[in-house]
Amino acid sequence: MRVNVAQHLKAPIGTTRNDEIDEMVDIADSGLPIQGEVELTRTNRGILVKGTLHTELEVTCSRCLSSFGYPITLNIEEECFPTTDVVRGTSLTLPDEPGCFTIDENHILDLTEAISQYALLAVPMKPLCREDCVGLCTNCGHELNQGACGCPPQETGLHQSELRAVMKK
Repeated sequence: MRVNVAQHLKAPIGTTRNDEIDEMVDIADSGLPIQGEVELTRTNRGILVKGTLHTELEVTCSRCLSSFGYPITLNIEEECFPTTDVVRGTSLTLPDEPGCFTIDENHILDLTEAISQYALLAVPMKPLCREDCVGLCTNCGHELNQGACGCPPQETGLHQSELRAVMKK
């Protein structure tokens, strides 16, 4: 997601601009539709980007290993720093902040990396396709969300009464 901020870098400190976002962004080797709005505010050092973006990631359930769409909301807030002075065209020194986001020499602010990082942080460590996902039989690998398998109860790790109770939840 690329935004030309050349005119905004010439604006007085505190100037804001809102941009609607509705485009495909390449994250983790796949294109994701991103919708939302970002507010760009001119700071004394660059551009502060604040916004709320929405998308849906394809993730794998940690219990049953099925793929499912996981909707996420990204609340982004990052200050981005220009690498080139917009008036004189000279190179600028970046702040001594590891991993800071930059605005390139053509005054293009690329938010793809920031969106990617926020998306990765938004996915739970153990995503579940549904809260009551029962998972797989530890013996035969049958997906227990689709019903009981033919294994004896002691081999599944759950007794049939426990399995029924979990599936009813």
